[in-house]
Amino acid sequence: MSKPITCFKAYDIRGELNTQLDEEVAYRIGFAFAKELSAQRVVVGGDVRLTSTPLKLALAAGLIEGGAAVTDIGMAGTEEIYFATTYLGVDGGIEVTASHNPINYNGMKLVKANSVPISGDTGLNAIKEAAQALSDDEVNQRMAYYTDGVTIDKEAFFNGKAHIKEGLLQSTGRYECKSCLNSYVAHVLSYVNLNNFTPLKIVANAGNGAAGKVLDAIESALKEKGVPIEFIKVHHQPDGTFPNGIPNPLLPENRADTAQAVVENNADFGIAWDGDFDRCFLFDAQGNFIEGYYIVGLLARAFLDKDNKAKIIYDPRVCWNTEDIVTTAGGTPIKCKTGHAFIKERMRKEDAVYGGEMSAHHYFRDFAYCDSGMIPWLLVAELLCTKHQTLAEMVKARIAAFPSSGEINSTLKDADAALERVMKKYQPEAEVIEEIDGLGLEFGTWRFNLRKSNTEPVIRLNVESRNDIPLMKEKTAELLAVIRDE
Repeated sequence: MSKPITCFKAYDIRGELNTQLDEEVAYRIGFAFAKELSAQRVVVGGDVRLTSTPLKLALAAGLIEGGAAVTDIGMAGTEEIYFATTYLGVDGGIEVTASHNPINYNGMKLVKANSVPISGDTGLNAIKEAAQALSDDEVNQRMAYYTDGVTIDKEAFFNGKAHIKEGLLQSTGRYECKSCLNSYVAHVLSYVNLNNFTPLKIVANAGNGAAGKVLDAIESALKEKGVPIEFIKVHHQPDGTFPNGIPNPLLPENRADTAQAVVENNADFGIAWDGDFDRCFLFDAQGNFIEGYYIVGLLARAFLDKDNKAKIIYDPRVCWNTEDIVTTAGGTPIKCKTGHAFIKERMRKEDAVYGGEMSAHHYFRDFAYCDSGMIPWLLVAELLCTKHQTLAEMVKARIAAFPSSGEINSTLKDADAALERVMKKYQPEAEVIEEIDGLGLEFGTWRFNLRKSNTEPVIRLNVESRNDIPLMKEKTAELLAVIRDE
C-alpha cells in the first residue's frame, strides 16, 4: 500500500473515516485476516453507524478472496459476534464498530476460534503487516469485481451508501446472511432463573445504537414465558446519525435522559448502553448512576451465592470492595491487569466464573470468557427479586464501606514527570507497592492507582478508602495537586 495503515491499535482497529479507514482498508484487513488465520469460515456483523455496512461488505469481500466463507449476522452488537463465533464453531469473527467514538470514526473488533481475542502480540500486528503488503493494483483489481466496476466515491461511502455489492458477494457461493439472534437470546436468559422474577419496571436506553433490536427480542422471549417485566424504552430505535448524541453513558453529561426517565416512570432501575452494547450502565430507582466498581462486587456475589469456591477476576484500579466480598463469601479473588485481552486470558487460565472491570465491562466463563452488556442487568434484575431489596439498598453499604473517587483524568504536558512526582512523595510511606497495572500504593486506610494512557499524555487516577469519605476526598485533592503541578 502506498501509504501506511494507521488504524491498528493495541487491542482493536479504530480510525477516522476516509483518512485512516475506508472500504479499501477494510478489504485488505479481511484478506489478511483470512490468510493469517488460515480461516475457512468467518462470521461478521456491524453496528448502526452509516459506514458500518459498506465497511462490513468490503471486509467480507476481502475474507472471501482470502479463502474464507462468510456468515453475515447483520446489524449486531459486539457480543453477538462473540456468541456467534463460538456457537457456529467458525474460525474467527469480526464486528465492525466504533462503539463510543465520534461519528466520523469506525473500527473493528476481531476474535479467533472460540472467541479468543486478537491483540497486537497475538495476531493483530501480523494482520496489519499482511494487509499493508498487498499492492494497490492487486487490491483495486480484486475490489472492482465486487463493486461491479463502479469507482468508489469517498463522500458517498461516508454517507453510508455501500459500493461493494451484496449480490456479488452472494454469487461467490461463499457469503450467506444468517441470524443467531434467537439462540443468543436463549443463552443470555440462561444466566437467570426466570421463575425468580416478580414484577419489575425497567428503563432501557439503547442510545439509538444496536441494543434496541436485542432488547426487543429479549422482551418477546420474557413475555412468552410470562415474566412480568415492563420496559420503558428511551432512544430506542437504531439510528446511525445518533440524533441524541453518541451513546457513551460513562460520560456524566450523557446520563440525564436515563435518570429522568427512571424518576418520571417510577421505575425500579435503569439501564443505558454504549453503541455496540458490550457495556451496560445502571441507575437506581432515584436515577442515581451506580459506579461500575460496585456492580462488579454485586455480580461477584451473585455467582458466589451459587458457588462459594468460585474464582473472580477483577482489575486493580479499585479493588478493596471486590476483594472483601469475594473473600468473605469464600471465593478466590484474582487481580489482573486492566484490558479485555488480559482479563479474558487470565479467566481462561484460572477457569474463573466471572471477571469485572470498573469501566462496566463484565466477563462470563460460559459466554466464551467474553464481555456482555446484556447478562449483567439480567442478573441484577434477578437479585432485586430474590433479595427483596432495591438496587440502592444493595450497594449503599458497600459504597459507604469502600468509597471511591471514580476515575479522574488529567491531561498533562509530561505524564512521566507527573508519575515521578507522585512516586517521590508517596512511595516511602506505602505499605504495599504494586505495579500490576500502573502504580498502586496502599497506606492501610486508603490506597490509589495511577495509570498512564497508552495513546495520549493523560494520567488516570483512582482513590479509595476504608469507610472514610472525607479521607478519600482529601487524598484525591492532594494527589491531583501533585499530578497537575507542572
